[in-house]
Amino acid sequence: KLVTSNMLRSVFSKNQLFANIKDLNKLSSCYAFSKNYSNNKYFDKILIANRGEIACRAMKTCKKLNIKTVAIHSEVDSAAVHTLMADEAVCVGPAPSNESYLRIDRIIEACKMTGAQAVFPGYGFLSENPQFVKQLEENDIKFIGPGTFAITAMGDKIESKKLAKEAGVNVIPGFLGEVKSDEEVLKIANEIGYPVMIKASAGGGGKGMRIAWNDKEALEGFKLSKQEASSSFGDDRMLIEKFIDNPRHIEIQVLADGKGNTVYLNERECSIQRRNQKVLEEAPSSYIDEQTREAMGIQAVALADAVQYKSAGTVEMLIDRNKDFYFLEMNTRLQVEHPVSEYITGVDLVEQMIKVASGEELELTQNDIPLNGWAMEARVYAEDPQRNFLPSIGKLERYIEPNQALEENYEDLNQDNIRCDSGVTQLSDISVYYDPMISKLIAYSDTREGAINELAQALDSYVIRGVKTNIGFIRDVLEHPRYISGDISTKFIEEEYPDGFQRHLLTGREKKELIAGVAAIHYSHIRRKYSVSEQDFEEDVPLILTYGDKQYEIGIENNYGEQPEPTDEEFETEIKMHINGRKVSIDYTYEPYQEYFYGSLSKKHYIMQLVEEQYNGYLVQHVGSEFFVKVESPAANLYSQFMKEKKSVDLTNVLQSPMPGKIISIDVEEGEAINVGQEVAVVEAMKMQNVLRAPKDTIVKNILVKPGDDVSVKQTIMEFEPEKTQSEE
Repeated sequence: KLVTSNMLRSVFSKNQLFANIKDLNKLSSCYAFSKNYSNNKYFDKILIANRGEIACRAMKTCKKLNIKTVAIHSEVDSAAVHTLMADEAVCVGPAPSNESYLRIDRIIEACKMTGAQAVFPGYGFLSENPQFVKQLEENDIKFIGPGTFAITAMGDKIESKKLAKEAGVNVIPGFLGEVKSDEEVLKIANEIGYPVMIKASAGGGGKGMRIAWNDKEALEGFKLSKQEASSSFGDDRMLIEKFIDNPRHIEIQVLADGKGNTVYLNERECSIQRRNQKVLEEAPSSYIDEQTREAMGIQAVALADAVQYKSAGTVEMLIDRNKDFYFLEMNTRLQVEHPVSEYITGVDLVEQMIKVASGEELELTQNDIPLNGWAMEARVYAEDPQRNFLPSIGKLERYIEPNQALEENYEDLNQDNIRCDSGVTQLSDISVYYDPMISKLIAYSDTREGAINELAQALDSYVIRGVKTNIGFIRDVLEHPRYISGDISTKFIEEEYPDGFQRHLLTGREKKELIAGVAAIHYSHIRRKYSVSEQDFEEDVPLILTYGDKQYEIGIENNYGEQPEPTDEEFETEIKMHINGRKVSIDYTYEPYQEYFYGSLSKKHYIMQLVEEQYNGYLVQHVGSEFFVKVESPAANLYSQFMKEKKSVDLTNVLQSPMPGKIISIDVEEGEAINVGQEVAVVEAMKMQNVLRAPKDTIVKNILVKPGDDVSVKQTIMEFEPEKTQSEE
């Protein structure tokens, strides 16, 4: 079924269309080695075999090159942004990826139906599937990426290490073969010496990987990684190698035309990871000197040449404290974090991929590749950091990207330095079927410190309601002294957040910003009410603000009906107040009942979001995390001290699913005595295996689900026998 995007645009958000057009203009302006083409000499029409942000990002370059685009989509993505952004769209099946985005036959049929001459794969899905490339070639359709030899050679972690070693690339010590049984796992792991990395030969993206420090973890990691690999890649072959403890994860971007011309586009630092999944990336790396950069680049180019590479690719490496580096893997596709390389080099990587696929030679030489400024990328995920980063499923009830907010309200940031690659809009669904990444937020500046500040303020301006996100966590990392100093490794999150992340711990200054900001918001609301009713209110009414276990007595000097002039010209108004007897003056811009509060205390600017006004206070977002501040009159505050607190529900005798997903296994039986920490079930969500463990020593009373069942968040999976009280005993 062929659906043209013109038929669907009536239901598409005009704001998102305009935002994408503006972002396209900004995207074009930041590339030094690209231009607009009214008559391109490449392809007339390209099919984008992907979804979400990467599909939208590719379409922007195609539009710049005057190339028409075809989107493919599943049934649940019929009104997705990428579907509507394309010139044409084809539905390729139901929601599950293996019935839609992974259906090679339907994608080829869509190419024939629409006349698409080439396919851009993005990343994930079929981007590194040699059978896909082969079948496209058999149907005279160009694949915008490398050839089958390179994909096959580098997609197999076992063979890629052998080839890398032959090409003179440093490799990690390990077993260069497939591990097939528990017995082999233990034998090889002990021969190499713990810790070891157990990972899928065909893996990537953090899936199918586990670190083991002993025999027990090795066996468990082998089982779970094998299951994940089978589910995600259809290939459960496993390998084992030495785990380089506390390294940095550095990768080299390469670009080749298959005609003898290969260049490297400097490095990217990808050490901030959780469960082997990158969270925060930057380019360049604060750790790499020019000599090391050149050495890594030369080896990356040697490997690309050894596999006759063409297109954009990435050679990933680990580097230790002695600056010794080792080959990890080569990704034969565009990387999620490619925008940071584009910012510091001025090269549009998607454009170069299209040119190479059309048969052109690279116009760039190694001497043409600059290193200008600093770029950082935050992957914004729909996940709940307070629940061990479990996926958060739902609808984006309110969605405003930073550039839209900054353009309308805030002058501190240079919009050309902020880029948001997304594939969602307001009311988009974050589905259980696909990766939970909402967007990539990229910031650029002349220095690393400047890039951190730009990214922090952009995150503060990013409005996402309806699902939980990792914005608060990323924002906290940006404030961490160790991150600011550049003293990072792949163990950064493990070491600095051993108990997970709840929310940002406010400094003294940030608490002052929070309290003064909430007081200003409250007074703005009151001022609005008296303005609407045309009443004057001359008398000051004191307030008590409560945050945590501390109370703040607030008194204001301005009348509610006045609109005082600010001392800082960038803001609209000023309020002078007393907080616990201390005089505070705050300049701010705030429209009552809107999301953004722009404040300035002692000339230091900050952004706060009003998440929700409640009957007794305000839920606000400050430094990325949400905080509730109670606002009461002195009398109400006195009465509230005598109110009884509501008792929490006892959930100790049930095991609930922490996320929506599918039950992979139930590992206990009814009536079985289990111990705290024992594995009792495995739930798969977004292709990741999540082990559920016993919360205490107990006995299984009832099991309410079976393998293969779909479960919702907080659905009860099993019940435990209640503990006997002393009277019962």
